[in-house]
Amino acid sequence: MERLLIEGTSHSPAVDFDVNGKLKLEGRSIPENINSLFDPLIEFVTRLAVDKVVFDINLEYFNTATSKKLLELLKHTEANNKVGEVLVNWRFEEGDEDSQEMGEIYEECLMRTIFRYHEYAEAA
Repeated sequence: MERLLIEGTSHSPAVDFDVNGKLKLEGRSIPENINSLFDPLIEFVTRLAVDKVVFDINLEYFNTATSKKLLELLKHTEANNKVGEVLVNWRFEEGDEDSQEMGEIYEECLMRTIFRYHEYAEAA
């Protein structure tokens, strides 16, 4: 298994999934074909074998299709019995209550994933 790197665009997030368990999604996520973006990510986490996953999620905006696929991705990560601890660093812009609430909803849907919330100042 190799590291999965996907360059971000104005419609899809940058992806950096390392075999050491450091996973990152960053940017905007409004892709035309949600499955072509998320299917490789789901396959990656189902094959991952590490003691700890640290998943940094910093999506400035994402649509409903992304929201559903993101939860599916997190559930597959958590369900992988070759993965020990799962930690999600949920990053959101200051005052973006919708993003914070979405993270909290995901947290409620997952049994063993730990969420840490990181609010950052709005870019000038």
